[in-house]
Amino acid sequence: MPNEKILIVDDDPNICELLRLYLNKEGYQTLIAHNGETALELFKMENPALVLLDVMMPRVDGWEVCRRIRSAGETPVIMLTAKGETFDKVLGLELGADDYVVKPFDSKEVVARIKAVLRRCSSPDAGQDKVISFNNLSVDLSRYELKVNGQVVDAPPKELELLHYLASHPNRVFTRDQLLDEVWGFEYYGDSRTIDVHIKRLREKLEAAHENWSLKTVWGVGYKFEVKE
Repeated sequence: MPNEKILIVDDDPNICELLRLYLNKEGYQTLIAHNGETALELFKMENPALVLLDVMMPRVDGWEVCRRIRSAGETPVIMLTAKGETFDKVLGLELGADDYVVKPFDSKEVVARIKAVLRRCSSPDAGQDKVISFNNLSVDLSRYELKVNGQVVDAPPKELELLHYLASHPNRVFTRDQLLDEVWGFEYYGDSRTIDVHIKRLREKLEAAHENWSLKTVWGVGYKFEVKE
């Protein structure tokens, strides 16, 4: 049975207790915080394997907590929220959340999501090279740094992760849904347009760089990182 620590962050004690019971039953250790400040303190002290993170909380909200966790490393984060607007989902993606669950939710589903995220993070692909380089392009996931022609270019975490994933599989075509599943892990309610937005932004930033490679649209299928022979 698993023995990883899961940090549950929600200002509703009933939700925390329900999740704690289900997770303990599955063999996970649980830590509980009812506000963002306590969550960040526990995160630093306990180094959990995954964080279940409510969005609307006192003191420090879930968006800021997610931002700080992601800046500190690659600990998986699953966002919990009562909201379902596209804006919230996109913001969660931009901040680097690994999954997204809208309240009210089934606790069994949350446990299944946790197992799926932890499985993805420990999969062989999770251990792939952190630095991918092609001529005048460098994507470094250990520093979350993108360099084009030797110059650092600002890019949100998910743009970097998307580019890194595509570049790690040169000339392989991925559908939008595959990219959402592999890079974000979201069940994104059938809306895969976020991939198009990220690809568009990446192309703008990489416009001056691609000579022997390109982010290519495969019409009717998806995208690939095409490397010329």
